[in-house]
Amino acid sequence: MTTTLRPTEPLQRAADGTRSRRYHVCVNGRRAGAIHLGTSRAFGGSVAVIHKLRIDEPDRRRGRGTVAALAAEEIARGWGCRQIEASVAPDAEAGLRLASALGYVLRTRGMTKPLGDTPPTLPADSRARPMGPDEFGAWQAYESEQYARTWIERGVPETEAYAKARSDHETLLPRGLDTENMLFSVLEHEGTRVGVLWLALSEDRAYVFDVEAEAAHRGRGHGRTLMLLAESQAIAAGRPLIGLNVFAGNTAAERLYESLGYETTRYSFYKPLQ
Repeated sequence: MTTTLRPTEPLQRAADGTRSRRYHVCVNGRRAGAIHLGTSRAFGGSVAVIHKLRIDEPDRRRGRGTVAALAAEEIARGWGCRQIEASVAPDAEAGLRLASALGYVLRTRGMTKPLGDTPPTLPADSRARPMGPDEFGAWQAYESEQYARTWIERGVPETEAYAKARSDHETLLPRGLDTENMLFSVLEHEGTRVGVLWLALSEDRAYVFDVEAEAAHRGRGHGRTLMLLAESQAIAAGRPLIGLNVFAGNTAAERLYESLGYETTRYSFYKPLQ
């Protein structure tokens, strides 16, 4: 039997420059599923994204998904893409197996935690204060550099990684330190600065964009205190849920979040296209 992709719409081009197209997955001309392929809003036309891949129940466990994903990679190469991405829910066992079998590499995972009504208490010798303007300028330069380097270490070309870092900061922080619904805090322990927190407030949740203990003060529990601070600020702002994104390989952070009750909601994978 022959598995192919059949377009169900013309190639779509969005105002932000991304392209996308939907296809039927066909077996000998018969529909057996669907796939939606596009390019990345974050990284541009050099990175393809499998937005959705579904094989209909009667055709599952027969390799249709594998062939469809490989066909999508060929289309992405034809678009000039050098990399392809896909995200998978943690309970989608078939999707996780497929990503592993096709050589996709785990890049990040999204995590969330429901919050109660009572803010957690910080250790008695720790206190938080708002970040000052001078501190913000130094932090932003440092964080942007580290953010770009993290993407580079995970397969993103240097030029695109730095462009993403600039774009993300410009989009998220149009007014810098004074951007609405962005909270920047400094954690002090016995009067010494030991870490920083960047918490964003959206309509229905809070989101941790950056949490970092100072290098000289790591391994002393300040990362946990910063996360308790994030939860306390989220609860005070009336947000019932808090989320974050953690890069694969950051084992200490992954263990910390899991110990605090955060659960994985999405795995994000990538694969170079040779």
